[in-house]
Amino acid sequence: MAVGARLGSLLRFPFGARKPEPGALSRIKAWTRDALALPSEATLSVNEISCTDPSCPGTETVILVLCRGERTRAYKVAKAMDAVTEPDLRAALV
Repeated sequence: MAVGARLGSLLRFPFGARKPEPGALSRIKAWTRDALALPSEATLSVNEISCTDPSCPGTETVILVLCRGERTRAYKVAKAMDAVTEPDLRAALV
């Protein structure tokens, strides 16, 4: 990682990675399960990533949907996890 990228990360999050607000993860998972009508055995992985590359949107939320016997599906919302709204999520799932 370039020195500038590390410095930028330190200036944004001086005490390590930013933690999303409590409840954001469960909200996004519930909205995803509802919107995609997922079976209870489906596994969801929701992560917030920060990209320092100028061509990246910055912080984005990535949702992975894993169902046995199917390819993993990935969806992205170009917002921090706690800023994602249900309409944002539904737009990403189409």
